Amino acid sequence: MAKNSWCCDTKMWRLTLIKEISDKGNWIISSDVAIVIANKYPKAQQHFLVLPKADISSIFELTREHLPLLEQLHLLASNIVEVRGLQWKDFKVGFHAEPVLERLHLHVISQDFVSSCLKKKKHWNTYNTELFVPYEVLRDKLKAENSYQRLSPDVIHALLATPLCCNQCDFKPGNLSLLKEHLEQHLQRQIAEELQCNKA
Repeated sequence: MAKNSWCCDTKMWRLTLIKEISDKGNWIISSDVAIVIANKYPKAQQHFLVLPKADISSIFELTREHLPLLEQLHLLASNIVEVRGLQWKDFKVGFHAEPVLERLHLHVISQDFVSSCLKKKKHWNTYNTELFVPYEVLRDKLKAENSYQRLSPDVIHALLATPLCCNQCDFKPGNLSLLKEHLEQHLQRQIAEELQCNKA
């Protein structure tokens, strides 16, 4: 039953995403081969998705032949950060090793992870463990091996169960609520420091 429910959710998300892609009003920037949209359920203050126009289901379909496409996705990732007047160093850029959406998409997500949509431990761990595959890692894997292999169910389970730990310091909270409070403090300090620098 749980598996069937997951499959239904996956199909629903795919249909929702395809609908968003087809509406050019959702496009922030685009190229001949890809588009950038805002993540409808952002897991951080800034969260964008870069999607190829071609219907590719996941990173597991990619080969060396797709490296030029990956470069274009990465270029659009860089462009959206620049267009929004943000700093590249503040972002993580990569793919999920266990994607929920069956449509290839590159995440461009700010590392503050302050969002009301970050509701579950699995949300955190899909971005802050090896379940998140940085662009460079995927690119190099395709160059070397011509494919990217799925993680085993046991590895996925272990990564999802990884104890929570702040991505900006050594704080290890007992639960997600404590982590979110802590991340908010990081963000407020960052904002204060930026305001101070702007005044100087």
